[in-house]
Amino acid sequence: MAALKDDPVLGIDGRLKEEGLDKAGLVREEACEREMVPPPGNSIHKSGSRPQLDLSKAAIQGNSEERDPTILLPNQSDDISHLALDIGGSLIKLVYFSRHEDRSTNDKRKKTIKEIFGITNGNRRSYPILGGRLHFVKFETSKINDCLDFIYSKQLHHGGLDTHSWNSELLSIDNAVIKATGGGAYKFADLFKERLGVSLDKEDEMDCLVAGANFLLKAIRHEAFTHMEGQKEFVQIDHNDLFPYLLVNVGSGVSMIKVDGDGKFERVSGTNVGGGTYWGLGRLLTKCKSFDELLELSQRGDNRTIDMLVGDIYGGMDYSKIGLSASTIASSFGKAISEKKELEDYRPEDISLSLLRMISYNIGQVSYLNALRFGLKRIFFGGFFIRGHAYTMDTISFAVHFWSKGEAQAMFLRHEGFLGALGAFMSYEKHGLDDLMVHQLVERFPMGAPYTGGKIHGPPLGDLNEKISWMEKFVLKGTEITAPVPMAPAGTTGLGGFEVPSSKGGILRSDASALNVGVLHLVPTLEVFPLLAEAKTYEPNTIDLSDHSELEYWFTVLSEHMPDLVDKAVASEGGTDDAKRRGDAFARAFSAHLARLMEEPAAYGKLGLANLLELREECLREFQFVDAYRSIKQRENEASLAVLPDLLLELDSMNEETRLLTLIEGVLAANIFDWGSRACVDLYHKGTIIEIYRMSRDKMQRPWRVDDFDVFKKRMLGFGDKKSQPHKRALLFVDNSGADVVLGMLPLARELLRRGTEVVLVANSLPALNDVTAMELPEIVAEAAKHCDILRRAAVAGGLLVDAMINTLDGSKENSPAVPLMVVENGCGSPCIDLRQVSSELAAAAKDADLIILEGMGRALHTNYNARFNCDALKLAMVKNQRLAEKLIKGNIYDCVCRYEPAN
Repeated sequence: MAALKDDPVLGIDGRLKEEGLDKAGLVREEACEREMVPPPGNSIHKSGSRPQLDLSKAAIQGNSEERDPTILLPNQSDDISHLALDIGGSLIKLVYFSRHEDRSTNDKRKKTIKEIFGITNGNRRSYPILGGRLHFVKFETSKINDCLDFIYSKQLHHGGLDTHSWNSELLSIDNAVIKATGGGAYKFADLFKERLGVSLDKEDEMDCLVAGANFLLKAIRHEAFTHMEGQKEFVQIDHNDLFPYLLVNVGSGVSMIKVDGDGKFERVSGTNVGGGTYWGLGRLLTKCKSFDELLELSQRGDNRTIDMLVGDIYGGMDYSKIGLSASTIASSFGKAISEKKELEDYRPEDISLSLLRMISYNIGQVSYLNALRFGLKRIFFGGFFIRGHAYTMDTISFAVHFWSKGEAQAMFLRHEGFLGALGAFMSYEKHGLDDLMVHQLVERFPMGAPYTGGKIHGPPLGDLNEKISWMEKFVLKGTEITAPVPMAPAGTTGLGGFEVPSSKGGILRSDASALNVGVLHLVPTLEVFPLLAEAKTYEPNTIDLSDHSELEYWFTVLSEHMPDLVDKAVASEGGTDDAKRRGDAFARAFSAHLARLMEEPAAYGKLGLANLLELREECLREFQFVDAYRSIKQRENEASLAVLPDLLLELDSMNEETRLLTLIEGVLAANIFDWGSRACVDLYHKGTIIEIYRMSRDKMQRPWRVDDFDVFKKRMLGFGDKKSQPHKRALLFVDNSGADVVLGMLPLARELLRRGTEVVLVANSLPALNDVTAMELPEIVAEAAKHCDILRRAAVAGGLLVDAMINTLDGSKENSPAVPLMVVENGCGSPCIDLRQVSSELAAAAKDADLIILEGMGRALHTNYNARFNCDALKLAMVKNQRLAEKLIKGNIYDCVCRYEPAN
């Protein structure tokens, strides 16, 4: 570790340059001006809201010769806090940031890719965005000491530093500052200073609410949704059509804010009848001890015993002249006037529901009237009063719909309670979150941590062993923690009045809000695939999981596959007792996710099959199963590479037309190998990999279920005397290891190379089932290149072969020019791919591509079957799922799909 000394001539800034460090790699350029550099050893306090650097005792971590080495600033207490708070009257909302672990990119393949595609570091910014994760946690304000304990145990007030790795003198935080908003930022300032030694830098509450809402609406794909008749529908907002809107924040009281743009807003109204009213009156009237308990009561209530309805006034009749049905509430709590009953004569459940509907209707009506004042059609409701509660959302929606006659729309936010905390977090300017795009955020839903604020409450988990122990506790107390939301049948409400909202919601779980919000992974290197023809309307998922029977089918498939997957995962770690315990924890965690989603499919946002499969892979990684099929993939690669030379000789003996058909047949036949398919797993027990491949080839008969081969052949070979121009660059999205890639896609890549087409093999960044990864492909290509001069020269040109490999290869050593064969990672770790979130290197490779080949069920059928591109596209797959065969292609298992679509 090299110390950065204070040079009397160069100063700190000059010394950084001497070490090869660009100051833009640390902060915004304007934050590094000479006058901001502190005298040696001094700390700097904030000036306004702009963070400033304390460079005293700064040091380089690791190799100082690296282009962008990590800089540690041990005395920097206020440059990038990893924590922000919204301390309200009822709840404390906490947003904190944890960095991603650095991944090495210093290999020949990546360097070559950067040179070929012209990829630069920090391509659109003069300052870095931290890759990492945003976490969302809540506490009851009355339990503020629990919140302080949580912050201390994770060392969030130190920026998440590991206290064991630093000298105590470097952990001095006399000048540490945490951003906070809400009234509690003033009320509890002294307590934070006393307990944690930090000062609260108070941010304006309205500024934070608006900043948080704008960020979520622009950066999270499935953030906003409508809720009517118990049905949740996600709404994708066009960024160009976001403003103006009305933001209604329902906390203890209600604020109504007209938002005209980033930083442009006006509080136009409000009401003191809000969440605090409901909780306060509810506590007095029902003796409930928590807000959630009061909401649970409302789910079992019948407000007709307390509320005076139109039918009560008109003898059970509607007042049709003004459009009011008999069930419309004429007066909340109106029956209590005429009935000779005491408080104890009324059921607490009925009181709670009547109170909830009274306040919710009032909020909905006042909100609409304010939207009407300014001609606003969209109203977004946030705040922890709503709490994801179906009755509350239905009631507000009914009020807005009724008073606007359907012209205005009530929308809700999944991160409803964290707007202020997120806005406070964003006020640290150097986070650079203000211009993040939706494709740079990936939401994950980990299972291995206590739900703070729920019935299981405790400090953060320190290691994997604690996580597994907690999962065991999770299962033992499952009824307490994960009581499912009952699927009550929807009632009929009719039109024209404030009816009883029909809802699929039942008892609200105390931890529902924690489950509804995941961890946001910030990945600045993700981009939208540039060849999508209609990126705004692109939907990756072919299968609609909003169909309950479809959802049930796939959940059954995943559940039945789980024992086999656990066995493979445990075997990949040597079958140790530790691996078995982790495997059991994974099974419990994923099963809990499935149970939650089966009860409420939209709990984590819009659910597609791609999301479901990726959730499974994330669960595996959470319990440190990095590559469950590693040994199987190695074995299948070796078996396939052994027969590759004979296949290449056979192909070379054919004429051009026969060879092209044989190559496509080979891709389709080899795609039979898929450990994610139950039918294919059964096949593995009946023969070797080569026997199965030959069987698949022998049964290949045209016409296939989807057969565009002749159109593709005409584009590739021309027709008559007219020869076709070869493609400039082809992107081959590969699927499985073994025969699939070695005997299917590599020979096809070789044919394209022979024709003068650059080939980019696109593979997973992370393992998923037996899919091949971008890290594994160079070694496979190197082995294949030992038997093929075309592959060898192309691999050398594409940077896939290091010098040691080239020297050991057979074949001629001439330096004849060759088109490159390259490998790029796709940016995901799932059997499917969402082309709205791909790696920057794939996006760069796509810019000059004029042919895409999507291979495999996950990439070409489960997702992207209906995707359209601005270049030629070929989609190849063997169908290995009966449900998909029936639904998508109206065919049978083992039918083949060869779908060719010329450029739009």
